[in-house]
Amino acid sequence: MIDESFHLTPLDVRRYDFGRAFRGYDPARVDQFRDQVAEEMERLARINQDLDAKARSFHEQLRSFRERDKALNDALVSAQQLRAEMREQAEREAQLIVREAQQDADKVLEAGRAELKKLEGEIEALARSQRAFIAQMRGLIARQMSEIDAADAPAHAPASRKTGTAQE
Repeated sequence: MIDESFHLTPLDVRRYDFGRAFRGYDPARVDQFRDQVAEEMERLARINQDLDAKARSFHEQLRSFRERDKALNDALVSAQQLRAEMREQAEREAQLIVREAQQDADKVLEAGRAELKKLEGEIEALARSQRAFIAQMRGLIARQMSEIDAADAPAHAPASRKTGTAQE
């Protein structure tokens, strides 16, 4: 799951320096991806804050329901059965609310994981494209060098070839 000792903020992502290396990644693409990751983290953080606020509100409502239940019990001894039913209902509602909040959080996390997997796939596809491009460029350079060598070869041929007496 999540390592609680590792905290990464969108600002950390935006400020992280990958360094430079010969034939390294395209800095513009790294910056773009880093911005996308930071924006996604900010979006998920906002959603998480909203869910936390809702959960606090629901817990506050539950506390309020329990206080009302106690006041009714103190004032009306004859209403004990009604109080028990209200408490059970409030707990069921609280459990339902918590389950719904958990399901919403799970959906958000799953969507985040799916997006991350998609982005990782795109990065891998870009890396494959880069490798293919480099292989093509090497082949092109090799062909060009062969053509240069072939074009340069008649200049170094024996004199009989230069005069046109060679068999063609």
